[in-house]
Amino acid sequence: MEWKIGDVTIPNQVVVAPMAGVTNSAFRIICKEYGAGLVVCEMISDRGIMYKNKKTLDMMFVDPKEHPMSIQIFGGTKETLVQAAKFVDQHTAADIIDINMGCPVNKVVKTDAGARWLLDPKKVYEMVSYVTDAVKKPVTVKMRTGWDEDHIYAVENALAAERAGASALAMHGRTRKQMYMGHANWDILKQVADEIHIPFMGNGDVRTPQDAKKMLDEVGADAVMMGRAVEGNPWILTQVTHYLETGELLPTPTPEEKIRTAKEHLHRLVELKGDHAGSHEFRGQAGYYLKGISHSARTKVAIVNAEGEQAMDDIFDEFLEKNAKRQATRQRMAQ
Repeated sequence: MEWKIGDVTIPNQVVVAPMAGVTNSAFRIICKEYGAGLVVCEMISDRGIMYKNKKTLDMMFVDPKEHPMSIQIFGGTKETLVQAAKFVDQHTAADIIDINMGCPVNKVVKTDAGARWLLDPKKVYEMVSYVTDAVKKPVTVKMRTGWDEDHIYAVENALAAERAGASALAMHGRTRKQMYMGHANWDILKQVADEIHIPFMGNGDVRTPQDAKKMLDEVGADAVMMGRAVEGNPWILTQVTHYLETGELLPTPTPEEKIRTAKEHLHRLVELKGDHAGSHEFRGQAGYYLKGISHSARTKVAIVNAEGEQAMDDIFDEFLEKNAKRQATRQRMAQ
């Protein structure tokens, strides 16, 4: 089902969350190919943009295959955040600008950015309004339910962002104190969905197609935002979109399909960042692709210790060859 963020049409209700060190252009393209309606770039520092840091500017590369896509920025002062938003607005191919108000890590929070804003709805309103006034592209906000159990201003913060001109809102159902532990509180997400009038993306503990449908039906979200469940598992995006359209559950991918996509991810990372940086970054993703595949433990270790794209390719090919032989042996024994 199509929906809109400002004047940007999103073709379905499945959104891939921004994840630091993960949602670069290489991964975002794979997510698009597997059915994501919207993908969001990993969060980018306003100061990195302001100082024209090369690594920061490279992070904002957008491939034509990614649209619609969003670039997420974070920062602690209205001056730097507005400057960063203007840069994304005027000098990148992003369709949407997203403001991070949920990052729980200390190095972000201590700069008065990310989840720090959750303590003050007035600050939410102020910062979002300055950004929406300064740019032409639609602005969205991603936040958490609150700072901790004693400071949950989810509805107040969401309404403040809406009043300040945000075109859509995403909320993760955990507090800052929870980090990524415990359970997401969907009751709070429902309270927010009931109160705001802009599109709402529900996030947290969506791991299956059934979870996604519950987020839409029971929470009342307009779209479902998936994060960690997509790592090494872009097939979940196809499974979710298909289930939402038809009610039918698709089968899980074969080991061969998983390895083929893992190799595609590796090649795209190397193309994006070069052999050394791309292959090193892929090490963090390889384990997710191999998760649940029998006899893959040694392959995981070998990939982590491998140097370069070709070495990793060879390790995957060797694993597939051994896997095919095991399958052939099993079939012979079954006859």
